[in-house]
Amino acid sequence: MERPWESVLTLSVVHFMAFPECMGGTGPIAETLTKIALDDFFGAAEITWIKDPKERARVREIAEQSRLKLGYGAQPTLLTQRLSLNDLDPDGRRRAIDQIKACIDEAAELGCQRVAFLAGPDPGDADRERALDLLADSVIELCRYGQDKGIALTLETFDRDVEKKSLIGPSELAAQFAERIRADFPDFGLMYDLSHLPLLNEDASQALSLLKDHLVHIHVGNCVKIPGREAYGDQHPRFGFPGGENDVPELAAFLKALFDVGYLKPDASGEKPWVGFEVKPVAGESSELILANTKRAWRQAWAQL
Repeated sequence: MERPWESVLTLSVVHFMAFPECMGGTGPIAETLTKIALDDFFGAAEITWIKDPKERARVREIAEQSRLKLGYGAQPTLLTQRLSLNDLDPDGRRRAIDQIKACIDEAAELGCQRVAFLAGPDPGDADRERALDLLADSVIELCRYGQDKGIALTLETFDRDVEKKSLIGPSELAAQFAERIRADFPDFGLMYDLSHLPLLNEDASQALSLLKDHLVHIHVGNCVKIPGREAYGDQHPRFGFPGGENDVPELAAFLKALFDVGYLKPDASGEKPWVGFEVKPVAGESSELILANTKRAWRQAWAQL
């Protein structure tokens, strides 16, 4: 495609995956974010919890000085603490809700507009409907809380039976759930990830067609479906990783599907849609080289459109 992507979308990178040493809310967060901010290939970075208030202030300053937009992903706060917004135990669910409220506070402090999260594990057929009701109750409470802070909520879909084994989950169910929440909170939306598409055994065109009315964010990356292989599961290895599912052809096909369903166009306010790189180095790999790989894959895929 001759049209530059900068005129179509906001290209972001998931900071805490590219630099996983920062995933726990500590580590060289400002230092590594500066590497992204210095690279004008990216228009935005997606960060997660930052435990040190001084570090949060540095991050906001970096973003403001460099004209880098910030998004907020709360997924690590739930996963690392094994918290679930659809926990059948009331105390466990309350801890998850309180954690996301704290993330909403951080996101507002950092100048973000959305907080992304995931559903908890699927409890199985017998308790699935109850879990969906509990998840809806949690999300409605969080949407109401976020509304007062100027923060909208984004639910990312994950695999059902490989690694995360998340309640949401398959795209058909995700669309139904989004309709339920958006009846009262129309700024609620869904995130879909190319990395999760093979793990969900879904087809890009079909899945995106189901989700198109609810999509507010996209991730692109890779995964390994072969048990026993390095980076098996939802580990987001680089494009072209040995045994991986996604490389330039799959990325190009996914981008074409995003155009086909109308995701890659400005919203009513003129805001360009976000597409984020979510890639993580495996042991022995360099974050900087992985990002270089991803940028080359992106350029090659865009040229095929």
